[in-house]
Amino acid sequence: MGFQYGGTLLDMCVLALVEQQDTYGYKLTHEVKEILSVSESTLYPVLRRLTKEKYLSTYDKPYDGRNRRYYTITAQGRKKLESDRLEWKRYVEKVEGILERSHHD
Repeated sequence: MGFQYGGTLLDMCVLALVEQQDTYGYKLTHEVKEILSVSESTLYPVLRRLTKEKYLSTYDKPYDGRNRRYYTITAQGRKKLESDRLEWKRYVEKVEGILERSHHD
């Protein structure tokens, strides 16, 4: 059983992974798949949107005779990620509080 998640969690995971190191879409899809159940067809529109919203930027690098598009986090993306991290911590603390109360009753 997997937990359902919203777009905000997916955005946060993408930004966090790209913050660790610049990466390209295919590799990022596989890294996200280890955490959340997503497909490439789900992730690429997220990457385009995050780029359009200026949270990510892109650059191309030659690889095997063609260009590979890399994503890098922007200063605006770092601010959003930090804000999302704080919100996530508050959310998790609330859920854990509920789970702990029900566990001890």
